[in-house]
Amino acid sequence: MTGFPQHLLEGYRTFTSQRLPTEQSRYRELSERGQSPQVMVIGCCDSRVSPEVIFDAGPGELFVMRNIANLVPVYQPDSGAHGVSAALEYAVTVLRVKHIVVLGHAQCGGIRAFIDNIEPLSPGDFIGKWMAMFIKPGETVSQRDHETMADFTVRIEKAAVFRSLENLMTFPFVRTLVERGELQLHGAYFGVKEGSLFVLDQAAKEFHSAGEPAGG
Repeated sequence: MTGFPQHLLEGYRTFTSQRLPTEQSRYRELSERGQSPQVMVIGCCDSRVSPEVIFDAGPGELFVMRNIANLVPVYQPDSGAHGVSAALEYAVTVLRVKHIVVLGHAQCGGIRAFIDNIEPLSPGDFIGKWMAMFIKPGETVSQRDHETMADFTVRIEKAAVFRSLENLMTFPFVRTLVERGELQLHGAYFGVKEGSLFVLDQAAKEFHSAGEPAGG
């Protein structure tokens, strides 16, 4: 194991000595019966924004798909390889999750790359091409009058959540279950600095602190 990150080995040893003993039966059950999470989380790859940590989830509770800027592409069943779409299909049609949460966050590097390269997005750049799907054909994204760069960035970070929720509904197997009331879509936004979570009120199209009472 020469060269393997030592802190990962140390973390694993801590896991086996402290956490595993309390969850061993759960791991055995998951191994024998398979997973059956009720929730899929589509989050960002950012190392500061781990859904399992934020939601204090145990093994088998969340089916997590992470990518740059927590984006969901539109439904496009072609010959290309679509990692997010494949994970979504598996979660919905095989695992039968009941909820999908799109989790955005503050200080998102993908969104910052998008903002810095709006005109034009870098050709031949993986991140640039990935982030380009955030914009619909003919759509423009720009800083509003009297809007600070900080406010602009937060607005676009939250807009990525809205766009992903919108794109989720282009998948027939998602739309059908949502319309039947068998699947619910949710949006959330995590503030890295404060460790704060905001949940999207889709009717009002606003994010509210998860610390507030329902309807508060």
